[in-house]
Amino acid sequence: MGKKVLMVVTNHKEMAEGKTTGIWLSEFAEAYIEFTNKGFEVTVASPLGGVGPVDPGSVDENTPQEILDAKKYLENTLKLDEVASEDYDAIFLPGGHGTMFDLPKSEKLQELLRDFYEGDKIVAAVCHGPAGLVGATLSNGQPLVAGKRVNAFTDTEEAQTTLEPYLPFLLESKLRELGAIFVAAPNWNTHFEVDGNLITGQNPQSTLAVTKAVIEKLA
Repeated sequence: MGKKVLMVVTNHKEMAEGKTTGIWLSEFAEAYIEFTNKGFEVTVASPLGGVGPVDPGSVDENTPQEILDAKKYLENTLKLDEVASEDYDAIFLPGGHGTMFDLPKSEKLQELLRDFYEGDKIVAAVCHGPAGLVGATLSNGQPLVAGKRVNAFTDTEEAQTTLEPYLPFLLESKLRELGAIFVAAPNWNTHFEVDGNLITGQNPQSTLAVTKAVIEKLA
């Protein structure tokens, strides 16, 4: 039986007047392609369902065709309300600044993350994807990330994007506030942390490393 992975993407496409955002395409595409190449069944869902917008900044003339082709899997995502954790082996949250706006507020996502984690299933996220973990608590009321080694887009990387003024919070700072043990590598280096079934990666460069760690655990 092939394993089943639920990928949850953002629907949010505007940070501020004239500042578009969305999903960082390579983070979604690299993971999607790697999972399907391994024979896994991938379902793509989002808080509202429908289109998962791609951040225009994540695509340029050097973007490989294979990555561009993956956009088609974002055209009609399932609504999170239609998803049940028992149907999947792992949940994976790719990033893009859009995730900072809608994923932390999604009660259904918080419920799914708790069910996956407490059901001894894999919870994985990369770059800004861990923004989805910010609102998640366990049944005992503790933040899901409290006391766990985690990694995400760092405050110093964010400073280099110059987008900080448009964001609702800084991801590294927020995870630390929630009691996470945040382990950072130098800016733009591939880095990921595995703490039990929680797998998190730092930046777009870390997507494949996180995906492979998920595949290894599922194997």
